[in-house]
Amino acid sequence: MEQVRGRLFVTVAGFGGLLLLTLVTAPLLGTTSISLARAFDRAMPFADNPDAQIFFVARLPRIMAAALVGGSLALAGAIFQALLRNPLATPDTLGVSSGAALGAMLAIAFHFDFAVAGLSSVSLSSLAGAIGALAIVYMLATARRRGLSTTVLLLAGVTMTAFFSALTLFVQYMSDFADTFRAVRWLMGALDVGSYAPLLAALPLTAIAFAMVAGLPRPLDLISLGADAAAARGVNVQQAERLALVSASLLTGAAVSISGPVAFVGLVVPHIVRLVVGSDHRLVLPASALFGATFLIGCDLVARTMFAPIELPVGIVTAIIGGPFFLWLLVRRT
Repeated sequence: MEQVRGRLFVTVAGFGGLLLLTLVTAPLLGTTSISLARAFDRAMPFADNPDAQIFFVARLPRIMAAALVGGSLALAGAIFQALLRNPLATPDTLGVSSGAALGAMLAIAFHFDFAVAGLSSVSLSSLAGAIGALAIVYMLATARRRGLSTTVLLLAGVTMTAFFSALTLFVQYMSDFADTFRAVRWLMGALDVGSYAPLLAALPLTAIAFAMVAGLPRPLDLISLGADAAAARGVNVQQAERLALVSASLLTGAAVSISGPVAFVGLVVPHIVRLVVGSDHRLVLPASALFGATFLIGCDLVARTMFAPIELPVGIVTAIIGGPFFLWLLVRRT
């Protein structure tokens, strides 16, 4: 036990330190150089301080959004891979991201114009779509048996992903050019966050999900060996599976409501983390959240500086990195 605590401390300190370093340096990097000392200079009025405006308005909200989205998606990916006992499972596997995309597409096409608690109509509709997709898939997976069938869950998720994607394309096809262009930009995954309101609105869902995840490391370790083996060791498999499914879906829904669907973070990060810390979920889950945040901040830094003054959607960068990694993983596993 002491050895595990020591490894946990080292893991959290290492990945946490890397995240802290990234959070400090990323706001200083960009097409316009700024001084951290001038940004925090209280003697100069904020309206007359361009360094403070760039730091606190243009860059810091975006970087905080990248940290929240990246950490949530990576943690959700680690949970889904353990729950489904499938190393290629991602937050997209169960149709949650596709449901969110359909909700956002409907909001854009029908010009919903409202906001609640800092979340725009597009963000709220995407969150509703994610929750709706989870409800449908969960009902399908539990319809004919008392417990949760992970096989049916996986197959239903893949089917609903295709179905929601088809509906999204249909709505997109029937929309006008301006709405289609806006939807395509959203579907690429972007961190165009200009205030802290969307982050504060998504925090309650994320906090609830993190609280639920706190009790999952041991059950996930045993469920990875098989439901029967976990039950034989005293794990309430049905309860643990529901907890894992709901928490990972809440994390995905909250992340997608901020940034749109950002591909491959939930696939790439957990596997990189396992290569470093092993397969113990007491280490994998916190490390995935911390490194996921660092990874997406780094990808967003590339997205906004590589072709400056043009900013790429961060989903393009993660897909370029994640695609080859996915193929390597696929070949390695076969």
